[in-house]
Parts: sequence; C-alpha cells; structure tokens
Amino acid sequence: MSPSPSPSESPTPSESPTPSASARSATKQSPYRAAVAALAGTSIEWYDFYAFATAAAIVFNDVFFPPDMSPYLRTLSAFATFAIGFLLRPLGGIVFGHIGDRVGRKKTLVITLVMMGVASFAIGLLPTYAQVGALAPILLIVLRLVQGIAIGGEWGGAVLIAVENAPRGKAAFFGSFAQLGSSVGALLSTGAFSLMNLFGHDAFMSWGWRVPFLASAVLVIVGLIVRVKLEESPVMEEVRKEQDAKEEGAAKLPVVEVFQKAWRTVLIGVFALATATGGYYVVTSFLLSYGTGDLHLSESMLLNGLTLAAFLELLVTPWLSWLADRVGPHKVVIAGLAGVIVLAVPQFMVLGTGSAFLIWLMMLAMRLVMSALYGPIASILVEGFATHVRYTGISLSYQICNMIFGGLAPLAAVSLAAAAGGHYWPPAVMLMVISAIGIVCTTRLRRLGRTQVEGQPQAPAAREAVPTAT
Repeated sequence: MSPSPSPSESPTPSESPTPSASARSATKQSPYRAAVAALAGTSIEWYDFYAFATAAAIVFNDVFFPPDMSPYLRTLSAFATFAIGFLLRPLGGIVFGHIGDRVGRKKTLVITLVMMGVASFAIGLLPTYAQVGALAPILLIVLRLVQGIAIGGEWGGAVLIAVENAPRGKAAFFGSFAQLGSSVGALLSTGAFSLMNLFGHDAFMSWGWRVPFLASAVLVIVGLIVRVKLEESPVMEEVRKEQDAKEEGAAKLPVVEVFQKAWRTVLIGVFALATATGGYYVVTSFLLSYGTGDLHLSESMLLNGLTLAAFLELLVTPWLSWLADRVGPHKVVIAGLAGVIVLAVPQFMVLGTGSAFLIWLMMLAMRLVMSALYGPIASILVEGFATHVRYTGISLSYQICNMIFGGLAPLAAVSLAAAAGGHYWPPAVMLMVISAIGIVCTTRLRRLGRTQVEGQPQAPAAREAVPTAT
C-alpha cells in the first residue's frame, strides 16, 4: 500500500491545478486562447490602473487640489486618492469571487472589464479644481473606488482562466499571461503619458493628461470582443459535474469557507505578495514622484526609463515563468525577492547622479528581478485553494495585500522620505524589509500546499497527483 502525502506537502514543479484528460477533451478551448483572453483583459485593466498611478504622481496634485496647499500636502493628497482605490479591492475580490466560484469565471471577467473602462473614461472627462472646486477631488475619489472594486475581481478570474486551462506542468508559464497584463498595461500607460508629454508642459497639464484615460475606451472594446468569446474553465466544469452527481452544490458563501478553513493560506499569501504589489509602486510611482519633485529630474527621462523597464518585464516574465515550471516556482520567486533586497538602495542612489544611462540601467535591473517574483506567483497561490472556493481565496490574498501594501506603500514612502529630510534611504529600507518577509512567507506557502480547505473537492489534477492505495 502506497501512502498518500500529507496535506502540508507541496506539489512538485511538474504538478499543477490543471484539468484532467476528460475535462480537456470536453472543451475545444486551447490553453493559448484562454491565456490570450486573460492577457487582453488584464492589460486593459492595468493600463487604466497605471494611468491613474502615473497621473497621481505628476498631474493630480496640481489639477485636483487647491493651489494654496503646500506641494507636500498636494502630493500626499494625490497619492491618497490612489490609495483609496485599494480599500475596496478586497470587497471586489469577495463579490466577484462569489460570482466566479458559484456562476463561473467568464461572466466576472466581462463585468470587471466594463466597470474599469467606464470609470477610466470618466476620469478623462472630469472638471478640475479650478473649475468646480472641492467637487473635483470628490468625483475623482468616487471613480477611483469603482476602479478598486473592478480590479479587485479581475486578477483572480484572469489567473484562473489561464492556469485552469494550462497543460500539466505548465501552470506557471500560462499563469504568467495574466501577470503580463501588468507589463503591457504599464508599457501602454507610461508610453501614452510620455507621448503626451512631448506636446509641452502647458499642453500636458491642460489636456494632454486626459488622452490616456479617454483612449482606454478603444482598448475596452477590443478586450470585450476577446472575452465574450471565451469558454468556461474546464476544471470548473468538471468539479461542477461531480458536485451535481453527488447532489452537492458550490459553496453557498465561499468567503466564509475560505476564512474558516484556509485563513492561514490567505494570511501568508498576503505577505508573500507584499513586494510584488507594494514594492512595485515604490519603484514606479514613488520613484517618479521623488525624482521629479525632490531631485527635479526630467519627467520625460524618468517616464522613458519606466517605459523601457515595462518592456523588459514583458519580455522576461514568460521566460522566467517557463523556468519556474522546471525548477520550481518558489525558487524563482525567492531569487527575485533576494534581488530586490540587493538593488533597493542602488535603485534610488543613482537618481542623485542625474545620469539617464545609470538611472535607466538600474530601473531595468530592478524590473528584471521583480519579474522573477511577479510572474510565477499566480501558480503558487492557485495551489493553495480548492476549486470551488479558489476564485475567492486567491482574490482575497492578492487584494488584501494590495489594500495594505499597494495602497499604503507610496504614502509611506513619501512620508518616510519627508521625515528624513528628503533622503531616499527610509523607503529603500522599507522595500528591503517587506522583501525579506516575502522570502519567509513564500517558503511557508510552499509547505502549506493546496489542501487547506479540508474535506472539499480539489482540482482534478491535484487529485490525480496523489497516489491511491493499492
């Protein structure tokens, strides 16, 4: 009799929560089609999100807040509007996780895309503080909250539609397509702002900053065409059939079941993701604000550097995820976190030189190591939850992390730098600390495995990977 592994054991790199042969034969949807659909949607959603982050760093402080406020308070207020969107991301994860776990992944992906697109387009039409006074930042905050709810439900569904359609042993690679949406969105968004900046500062501040938000409408239409044609995840379909055969339905309240039986996975996932979320905004939004505001560096030079970094991330993320499928995603993620610790201080130190070459070189190096942790992390999280509550589980981990670290990291970085007299070292140390915590939690996440929801049906591939008694 061959023993079954304990629930705490981690699957090997070749194992992945992908559909069984029967499920794969039941659908004509190719893994590449599902991956492209995930990429198309997340690219648009992250384009809108990064457009807001970029504008918050260099535009919103002057456009939506009183001119008699100190520059520091205006910058802090602009980043506060950015942070507010993170507050409702867990709510979006719960609401759309519930729909995704009970109804299906596809419908949620269409809804979140429309919500994000409408809110972003409306931001491009907002009146300024000079036109309507305090109403301007209020409207900005309302639309930002809509963005937060939408992005809260987007990531989990996009990851699952890609991973659950992936061939066995390739979960990290196909899951990275959903992650690539961040790179594509950042590339398009930063590139759009760089292009508008070429019209000159006055034109950029008066109307140029609006164009990237208005242009998102075209991208949303393209994304909807791709996603409407998408089929449901075969893993979800097979588990549904088995539940129907046993006269069992999906979890009535997935969020309750996750917190009851998989809360450790959620908590550890939050801290494992801290650098991939909060750290990312420190080396993009805060770096942009610090470089232009405190060091008076060229906006165009920094925006061009961030554009190059986003392009590099787009190129290397699939390769690093492919590597993760072969050596183990945890090893690649931990290597990336170690790289962030090494580069945290040099990333900001080179800003003082004013050298575009050195600044761009360090931006590229930092984005390279962050790609190593951002790409494979989706496949690690998916392993931690049963299929019927998986959407809710991974969304909660990711969105709670974003609420705590993503929303507060730029604010904390601005405050720490100001308290240190405009020095960069406190934000750099903060980045190093959360990366060190990430290494510990990623190691722990590996040990937790993917059977935290005890007694509930697991993904077909997860069951197949467990030897049966003979």
